[in-house]
Amino acid sequence: MNTNHKSDFRKSCIKRLKYVALFSKYSRNKRVIKKLKSIIRISGAKNILLYLPLDIEVDTTLLINELRKEKKIVYVPFMEDDSFKIVKYRLPLHKKKFNIKEPTNSFLKPNKIDLAVVPIVGIDVLNKRIGFGKGMYDRFFYRLKYKPKIVFIQLELCKSKEILSDNYDIEADYIITG
Repeated sequence: MNTNHKSDFRKSCIKRLKYVALFSKYSRNKRVIKKLKSIIRISGAKNILLYLPLDIEVDTTLLINELRKEKKIVYVPFMEDDSFKIVKYRLPLHKKKFNIKEPTNSFLKPNKIDLAVVPIVGIDVLNKRIGFGKGMYDRFFYRLKYKPKIVFIQLELCKSKEILSDNYDIEADYIITG
């Protein structure tokens, strides 16, 4: 795998996503969230890992509130060292490294997550995740002792025709795009 090629692909996807976020985010977001709700319902997931979005990512904030009203337990990443742990979503949120919002740290042991919703910058020909290049999600899932259902979501599909992933890059059970 050529690291430069992966980096170039990541940059071109981010550029595309910025454009899409500017001009058609609202409608694409609605389509992705609608499909995601369907997967959550069909899977019967009760403990769900979501994320707090950046501008170019699918906005999951309304979904988080909706799921909590349905008595689902929603977890979000809490950055720690070279990866993250999961904490229950709760207010207030604080802006942290990379402009990512997160709740206060929690020392409670989380339940096993049934479903993990993961933002992507792109995917390669093997449908493996290309993220922002920090490897946090890859490390998180590698260290997890079980495998929940994984759903990749993105405003617009950005897919390479080549293999850009490494062995440790995660792949999804579902990929939803707007």
